[in-house]
Amino acid sequence: MAKIKPFRALRPQPQLAKQVASRPYDVLNSAEAKTEAQGNTVSFLHITKSEIDLPESTDIHAAAVYEQAKDNLAAFIKRDVLFRESKDCYYIYQLVMNGRSQTGLVCVSSIDDYENDIIRKHEFTRPEKELDRINHIRVSGAQTGNVFLAYRSHAGVDAIIEKWKATKSAVYDFLADDGIQHTIWIINDSDTCDAITNLFDQEIPCTYIADGHHRAASAAKVRKALGEQATPAADYFLTTLFPSEQLYIMDYNRLAKDLNGMDAAAFLKALENVFEITPAGQEAVRPQAIHEFGMYLDGNWYRLKARPGTYTNDPIGVLDVSILQDKVLDAILAIKDPRTDARVDFVGGMRGLSELEKRVNNGSAAVAFSLYPVTIHQLFDIADSGQVMPPKSTWFEPKLRDGLLTHLIYE
Repeated sequence: MAKIKPFRALRPQPQLAKQVASRPYDVLNSAEAKTEAQGNTVSFLHITKSEIDLPESTDIHAAAVYEQAKDNLAAFIKRDVLFRESKDCYYIYQLVMNGRSQTGLVCVSSIDDYENDIIRKHEFTRPEKELDRINHIRVSGAQTGNVFLAYRSHAGVDAIIEKWKATKSAVYDFLADDGIQHTIWIINDSDTCDAITNLFDQEIPCTYIADGHHRAASAAKVRKALGEQATPAADYFLTTLFPSEQLYIMDYNRLAKDLNGMDAAAFLKALENVFEITPAGQEAVRPQAIHEFGMYLDGNWYRLKARPGTYTNDPIGVLDVSILQDKVLDAILAIKDPRTDARVDFVGGMRGLSELEKRVNNGSAAVAFSLYPVTIHQLFDIADSGQVMPPKSTWFEPKLRDGLLTHLIYE
């Protein structure tokens, strides 16, 4: 069963919450982070992307970057920008994007659960990305990046959260510059906290990493590296748990930079063995069901439908990203490994189909494919089977902000 706990969050003064809150460290490069934090001395980017306070020539993985993060975090606490909760609490985090709401429970989850596959995974991690977060957590003593977990919806948990939202005042409530509303309530009643802990411990057998595989793996490796010096807090990592029925997965689309020596006509001919192809002209094609694809090629859109026999019914083979990779990118375009091949690129659904058109029209790509989003139940099936999704299969929106709730591992 899933083991979660309330915790004493490090969080901003209410009047500073909007200024402190920052986009996740891994959706911004250093230049973007520096621009975003410009003129804002309390942006949490000074902690998560602390190279912005060092000379531009600084290697972003240099020891000085992590020391700067530690110093900046200490300064935020000394200046009373951030303060530590006086007791263990759960936190409710609601996000509203385009009129659509989703509500998660912020807590700390057991690293033992992560290592014993009670927290289930669906992606491989990359060592260099792990090492960055390992160093950040180890030096700063803080888990600043939230791991986004999902669980099969549970009426009892939903009822407690919805009642608390309806009867208590939020501690933070602001509209971010990107139009997403962020609202947080504190559950500071011990009986209510115990009820939530017991529901997960007795009735929810597992949770699933939706977003944050590298952050979770890094927290586990920091705990292992600390050994006997690890505090009880280091046995847990910062998570937000969302019920499956509320999650929104967006499409994660693909571009190929060339046609492997073919012209557009020859490429279309090769695709006929894989898809039923219908020209759509200038009308952008957003797939409406699994096994449907859009393709933008040579200034025109096409509707593609996978032919029977081009996919299997196992949890991985049935995915549209697998069909596209196996039957088109690999078999026709000779893009063997999408993790390492520079000839393929990925565009998250937030960028829209116009981004696909732009990349093809400006010559940076030869063809673009729009995909139907992976469903949360497909993700669960793959994680339950112990298999791993192809890279860049899921794009979750909206994303949690860094800096609103931080977990300290050194007491």
